[in-house]
Amino acid sequence: MKIKTNRIESIDILRGVVMVIMALDHVRDYFYYGSFFSDPTNLETTTPFLFFTRFITHYCAPVFVFLAGTSAFLYGSKKTKNELFKFLLTRGIWLIFLEIIVNNLIWKFDITFSRLILQVIWAIGFSMITLSFLIYLPKKTLVIVGLIIVFGHNTLDGIVRNGNGLTDIVWYLLHQPNFIPFGNNQDIGIYYPVLPWIGIMVLGYCFGQFYAKDFDVKIRKKWLLIIGVTSIAIFFIIRGINIYGDLVPWSVQDTTTKTILSFFNVTKYPPSLDYVLITMGPALLFLYGIESVKNKLTNFFLVFGRVPLFYYFLHVLVIHIVAIIGMMLFGGNWHDMILTKDVFTHTKLINYGYSLFVVYLVWIGVVLLLYPFCKKYMVYKANNKDKWWLSYL
Repeated sequence: MKIKTNRIESIDILRGVVMVIMALDHVRDYFYYGSFFSDPTNLETTTPFLFFTRFITHYCAPVFVFLAGTSAFLYGSKKTKNELFKFLLTRGIWLIFLEIIVNNLIWKFDITFSRLILQVIWAIGFSMITLSFLIYLPKKTLVIVGLIIVFGHNTLDGIVRNGNGLTDIVWYLLHQPNFIPFGNNQDIGIYYPVLPWIGIMVLGYCFGQFYAKDFDVKIRKKWLLIIGVTSIAIFFIIRGINIYGDLVPWSVQDTTTKTILSFFNVTKYPPSLDYVLITMGPALLFLYGIESVKNKLTNFFLVFGRVPLFYYFLHVLVIHIVAIIGMMLFGGNWHDMILTKDVFTHTKLINYGYSLFVVYLVWIGVVLLLYPFCKKYMVYKANNKDKWWLSYL
């Protein structure tokens, strides 16, 4: 199949890797024993393998959001500022719509929308809308803005609100995960407060300069190495000092293994400075190492990286359907997989689930199942660039 594209392969490969890893986390959500009501990073109940299964998926959201900013820069390099503004604004609104309507429906199959969840697609959409206005600022100013948000937002951790007034809701949307009641026994769960994600996307947008058409590859690799190593080093320094950088400080546990897990148990909701450093640092080193690599494995990940939104919605739908089939095959009540608010309120799935071995098997099966569909769509999208609507899917 012939493909017409000028896309940067290393960026798409990294995006593809995190998209595949992301499916592991979502399979765990639907299949692991007790996953609907337990935290895989809870040191009192987790195991090293379960903790790792969750930790490795921490790389997905920040890389996804960061590279969305990078893609915005590369798209804008071929457009006027006003054209980029229009694209980011309309795509951001479109993503928020998809999050509220489509994503909530396929995650839960609850046509009453009794519990709306705002997740990563919402965060990307809102960040794109914000970025659409920020692109008119000078690049150096944007770098400063992004760094201030990412490095400084943890100073706001002490601000905790508990009400349902307008000010409270705005704060939940910006920085404090929470649930907001609405309607008749309904609520909205804000899992991804947007402030730190805006900072990550802004830095991703600035990062796109390294991949400008005439940028020297050797200089780019040099900066990838410097920023990647520096990010990891700063993580160990700040995390080691244990005063700032994460909502939950680490602590010495009753075993060395648990102490190590505590050290790496960084906060995702909202993404702490420590969380961003330990995820984006290795991600940039991956870009450094993959710059000139091309083989069957990179081609495999490339497919998912070039159709991320298509893959995202398709993989959630497939995982949810497979979970329902599993319930039917093994004697459970498949109606409980229609995830209404009532299912969570009354802990109907408290004893549901399978082993991690099953989780990994299902994960591999889902990824392999989706590969040909994603590849076909990738080819179609690459060969039909004249169709403007494809850039929204």
